[in-house]
Amino acid sequence: MRLLLVEDDNHVAAALSAVLARHGFEVTHARSGEEALRALVPESEGFDVVLLDLGLPDQDGYEVCGKIRKRTSTPVIMVTARSDVRSRIHGLNLGADDYVVKPYDTGELLARIHAVSRRTPHVDDTGAVETALRLGAVHIELPTRQVRVDGTVVQLTRKEFDLLALLAQRPGVVFRREQIISEVWQTSWEGTGRTLEVHVASLRSKLRMPALIETVRGVGYRLVAPAA
Repeated sequence: MRLLLVEDDNHVAAALSAVLARHGFEVTHARSGEEALRALVPESEGFDVVLLDLGLPDQDGYEVCGKIRKRTSTPVIMVTARSDVRSRIHGLNLGADDYVVKPYDTGELLARIHAVSRRTPHVDDTGAVETALRLGAVHIELPTRQVRVDGTVVQLTRKEFDLLALLAQRPGVVFRREQIISEVWQTSWEGTGRTLEVHVASLRSKLRMPALIETVRGVGYRLVAPAA
């Protein structure tokens, strides 16, 4: 997941970027409103979420939010020390998708990031909204959360589907264990690692495709796209 962090304090940005990187995020740091807007030009690589601090040195953060919303539908989470209801309403009216008040818990921030990203439809390279993922004999329907193998419906639990859908969105790409746990379970608790292993084993068994999900030792997992 690619995240644009708009934060003028380099120390805060460095610490937060390190935390986000451990949870699988690719972070781009913008130190001002102008720098953030330049990063969001249409021809640039897309971001999945914008984390926007309102205390910027060159422009009012609310103004930056409004400009961001005019050029992209990327989810925006505002970060500020202002906790009054009127400020939150103003930010949401400008197009922000969520609002986090400092000081915040890192776990809560991660949960909010994943929440707004889940509400955003997946888009393919042509700009079309993806409703299905096809990987050889495996057909994943995102709106109905249904999985078929050679036309036969395979019953998966909620987390099994979420795990499969995550890996299937980028076949061949290695997802780190920490990233998978953060995205699927919305937690950084290390004890979830054993749960992840159980779910991977269950998917391999239910889909009857042991080689579909490959273990990358010491790193995580990747989905190996089967032949059509």
